Amino acid sequence: MKLYGVYLSPYTRRVAIALTLLDMPFNHDGLRIFETPEPVRAHNPLARVPTLVMDDGSALVESWAILDEIDRLAGPDRALAPAKGEARRDVFQIAAYGVGIMEKAQWAFYERRFHPEEKVHEPWEAHNDAQVVAGLKHLDGIAKSAGEGWLAGTATISHADISAAVAHSFARTVRPKLEADKIAPNLAAFTARCEALPAFRACPLP
Repeated sequence: MKLYGVYLSPYTRRVAIALTLLDMPFNHDGLRIFETPEPVRAHNPLARVPTLVMDDGSALVESWAILDEIDRLAGPDRALAPAKGEARRDVFQIAAYGVGIMEKAQWAFYERRFHPEEKVHEPWEAHNDAQVVAGLKHLDGIAKSAGEGWLAGTATISHADISAAVAHSFARTVRPKLEADKIAPNLAAFTARCEALPAFRACPLP
């Protein structure tokens, strides 16, 4: 398999970490999609990352859909989310908060990256930053309740844990002024525990 996308993309990184945890070997092409979209467009007409090209040449797009498929391939005993019921719901609700933080931090970051200073819309930037802060505080409460366990109460690491930790690391990197570690100290400690795992270290945030 081949995974396209730089690990600064939290969506790409959460897929890479899941593949690594599931012992599914893949080649990584850390291209920057804004600079070199054509290799990705050959497999995904949207030219978006992550794009995962399977061994048979078929392509999977969008991180949530990729994660669903690799869980299916791994089988219910190894999948990173329960197969059904409230336990599955809980995993994906926490993961959804993580993805929301990723999205809002990215939009706030892009406001200054792609607009000249005189075109920056500060209310939009502030709106997205406020949503990042709210999401981090929500996950901080979950991390506090989880203690030394996993966020959704699973026996082993799940998509909830991967997405929450990746989101926190990403927000801390691209929105440093928000001081994510200070506003979410329990989540920061949880993220540090995850980032120390071999699967996370194998897919480092640039």
